[in-house]
Amino acid sequence: MNRINKKLQEDHKLLSIYFTAGYPDFEDTVKIIVDLEKSGVDFIEIGLPFSDPLADGPTIQESSTKALKNGMTTSKLFQQLKGIRDKVEIPLIIMGYFNPMLQYGVEKFCQECQEIGIDGLIIPDLPVDVYHEEYKELFEKYGLRNIFLITPQTSEERIKYIDSVSDGFIYMVSSASVTGSTSGFGEETKSYFKRISDLQLKNPQIVGFGIKDKETFNQATQYAKGAIIGSAFIKHLNEHGSSKIASFVENVKALT
Repeated sequence: MNRINKKLQEDHKLLSIYFTAGYPDFEDTVKIIVDLEKSGVDFIEIGLPFSDPLADGPTIQESSTKALKNGMTTSKLFQQLKGIRDKVEIPLIIMGYFNPMLQYGVEKFCQECQEIGIDGLIIPDLPVDVYHEEYKELFEKYGLRNIFLITPQTSEERIKYIDSVSDGFIYMVSSASVTGSTSGFGEETKSYFKRISDLQLKNPQIVGFGIKDKETFNQATQYAKGAIIGSAFIKHLNEHGSSKIASFVENVKALT
């Protein structure tokens, strides 16, 4: 069974952490993954830096720019991750934009992911229709779960279509803004969380955008299976480098 699906069966709220590969320093990638697993995180999203990250707010954009300046590329990320399965068992997801994957060669990219032990991909700019028609069989051939995003503006018909072609979880974006721009959740957002929960989709939902501490984690997971923290963790890395990861995770998961 894919590690993502296995993890989703566990009977507790799940915490996923996003970080940008090659940031703060080029060689930090593996250390951060190992420390996050030791700290009790459930999923890790490894950001593949890109020069034009449309869905990301300034914090993640800056980390992406710095990682590129540090020399991070798709090939170098795969080199860093060779042997990662000797060190961790946690589900690993690469999050990135489709252009670098296309340039690398989609099948070659998927094959590398399988060889390394990557469990899934999040590609915000790959439309679900294109995936379904052109890439679904390829992703499945290499055992990869493709995770799609929905927003408060996504129609119910579209959500059900995404659910039908998915086999993992659905990334439920909390708002129409970019990452890192929300502060707490208002009644409208909580109502959206409940509305999606009431659809009783076959794939569980994990909320992203705007989660930064235990309060927002608990709000986000009232109706969802888990939540994703990205910008707040990048800010933590800004302040502390790749140390004190355990304290960050502990503060989020306390009292959950």
